[in-house]
Amino acid sequence: MEWISNPDIWLALVTLTALEIVLGIDNIVFISILAGKLPEDQQDKARNTGLLLAMGMRILMLLAISWIIGLTDPWFSIFGNELSGRDLILIVGGLFLLGKATFEIHEKLEGEDPHNKEVAAVATFGSVIVQILLLDLVFSLDSVITAVGMADEIWVMITAVVISIGVMLLSAGAISDFVNRHPTVKMLALSFLILIGFSLIAEGWELHIPKG
Repeated sequence: MEWISNPDIWLALVTLTALEIVLGIDNIVFISILAGKLPEDQQDKARNTGLLLAMGMRILMLLAISWIIGLTDPWFSIFGNELSGRDLILIVGGLFLLGKATFEIHEKLEGEDPHNKEVAAVATFGSVIVQILLLDLVFSLDSVITAVGMADEIWVMITAVVISIGVMLLSAGAISDFVNRHPTVKMLALSFLILIGFSLIAEGWELHIPKG
């Protein structure tokens, strides 16, 4: 029970929880935009499922932390740049974000076809969950590596993840409604996702962009 009186553990928990929430904003935006393509009665379910999947994935990664750290070891080199498993996941995830955000912008500006909307409404719940799962993998990897650098106790990291996902679950509905009600905000959010995608690709190529 020494941890109760250890200020370093409490400071690490508070700091890491706050950082996890900040890093999770882009995840909420992405999930909100994807869930907004579904019928209203499925949107809450898709958002909650996506966030719970993110929490489960991060906890599993923390429990397999030695394997995750191993992903930072170089696998091969391209044009003099050493690429690791983490780098490849970030690059692929960044490309996916760039492509998805660009497609969404195109659909919003040039693809207003009522028939296409109707097809999307009845056919995309499964694909939405798959896309959320893929991006959860990318965001969770970065989140877990950040957590490892800030805390020593595994239970502190898991607690911070659970608290941050709880906050996201409470706020996701309001954020999603706001984004969907305001087309300009939605377009800015998609532009933000393009920025995140570009940042992930740059990070994968060891071109570090300060997150601050």
